[in-house]
Amino acid sequence: MKIKNTNYIFLIVLLICGSCQKLDRELDTDLTKDQLETTFNSLQSLLTGVYSTLPYGLTQLDRATMASATDEAEFTNEINRVQLINQGAWTATNNPADVWGAFYQGIRRANLFLETADPAKVNLDIFKGTANYQIRIDEIKRWEFEARFLRAFYYFELTKRYGGVPIITDLVDENDVANLKRSTLEECIKFIVDECDVAAAGLPVSSGAYATVEQGRATKAAALALKSRVLLYAASDLFNNASWAAAYAQPQLISLPAGDRELRWKAAADAAKAVIDLQAVPVLNVNTNYRTLFTTPYATGVIFARRTEANNEFELANFSVGFDRGQGGITPSQNLVDDYEIRIGTTWVDFDWNDATHRAAPYANRDPRLALTVVTNGSSFQSRAVPIQTFPGGVDGAPKPNATKTGYYLRKYVNESTNLTTGVGNAVHSWIYFRIEEIFLNYAEALNEYAPGNANIKVYYDRVRTRAGVGLSGLSTAETQTKVRDRIRRERRIEFAFEDHRAWDTRRWMTATTVLNTPLRGINVANTSPAPTYTPFDLEARAFTPKMYLFPIPLNELNIAKGLVQNPLW
Repeated sequence: MKIKNTNYIFLIVLLICGSCQKLDRELDTDLTKDQLETTFNSLQSLLTGVYSTLPYGLTQLDRATMASATDEAEFTNEINRVQLINQGAWTATNNPADVWGAFYQGIRRANLFLETADPAKVNLDIFKGTANYQIRIDEIKRWEFEARFLRAFYYFELTKRYGGVPIITDLVDENDVANLKRSTLEECIKFIVDECDVAAAGLPVSSGAYATVEQGRATKAAALALKSRVLLYAASDLFNNASWAAAYAQPQLISLPAGDRELRWKAAADAAKAVIDLQAVPVLNVNTNYRTLFTTPYATGVIFARRTEANNEFELANFSVGFDRGQGGITPSQNLVDDYEIRIGTTWVDFDWNDATHRAAPYANRDPRLALTVVTNGSSFQSRAVPIQTFPGGVDGAPKPNATKTGYYLRKYVNESTNLTTGVGNAVHSWIYFRIEEIFLNYAEALNEYAPGNANIKVYYDRVRTRAGVGLSGLSTAETQTKVRDRIRRERRIEFAFEDHRAWDTRRWMTATTVLNTPLRGINVANTSPAPTYTPFDLEARAFTPKMYLFPIPLNELNIAKGLVQNPLW
């Protein structure tokens, strides 16, 4: 949609991106489009605004994150609004996870930047006659591709939640908002994929091509990774099956046209392979230290992430209550913990509470990612002399306020070295959007759907599981397509726990009506001698109905833009 607007007033306040050169400082501008076209620095400020929409850390769901709206976790504070989702009580007027306005703000910022970023119109006189003159021109050209990638990213975040949404590529006058209509799902997918292709063609392969201070910018690898994810979703069940929506009058808004599913899976596989083929760049190699992957800015294997300034906000929210000022926060579920395999002898098998050997020492010899993701009873944390005690009366257990209800605390993403009271040890946080392990599993999943038995399924599945630091068994070549599908899905669950995949994977696979309706479970820990005993229990009933496969479009948006149509069953 291209709607001309003559009034371009834009306010950028405290846009701290922390990912681009000179883009991590406070900026406060109130400039017209013409004014923005006269200064390089103002244009740079505007790009900061586009980046600043990227979600990170605790900005989602009022500190609970979407993990607490899935079978991954419980949020300890019972009055948090995430419980509206868990109880099935959210509506088009009360959606705690609504992001419609936030991402359209990011899209508007990108559109304003793209209308403004013409090197021929930007005043670069102060650089003329210097070595920086051509550098500045090249930067502005590169920024255009960064903005187009970011806009595509925001459109995908909307599309995966709402289905087809209005595609707006220009600034929309307030008087024209009422005329906005939803684009079809097919149009949205095509737009995002095309923008990824354009961005990839104009961007360097990785942030390693930039100076260190510029790392975190959009890259060719990031654009192709987004394309991989988009086409994986487009091939998956949800966007190819409108039967859940009953007699919805406009299925084109929530489902793709009937077509050859194998071709869609092949397109997804090809898109993932395009990223894999960039692996000559060292940063795209797998990371062999699963722990530091989430605590080290721009770690190996990370394709695109947002860095924040050094702080302890995440730690305050998620440290055990056994630490001064710790708030408990996001606590992993027994549902998740049970899916980590256990090693018996030299064989990795499913954990089974009915097996006496498993039950006697439930956290011994488990998939090493469990101990790097979840804080369990008896484990060490920070340098505290007393191990974690989640049993009643324990240092980290009830009846302390906000003590874990599941019997676990979160370790992933948590910087254990910080002192919550003094702030000593605060660290930069890096919130990952794409990393190479996702691409490997995207490729394996897509291949298994259109070319089951393809040798590369095992190759890339194994690259995730058998890498140093994880060291699990690889995929058996004797597995059926169905079994391989199940293994890939569980590998995604484990590898990407708490990385904002589970809510969307269960929706696109259309398994959410089963797994997100399963009671959330915890573990009762009894401080018995000579060793604690553990009993799993149902903690909380959860409610997921078919309408929740997509988010409701906010009612206030429907009231303003009369041309919009609500999603089915809302």
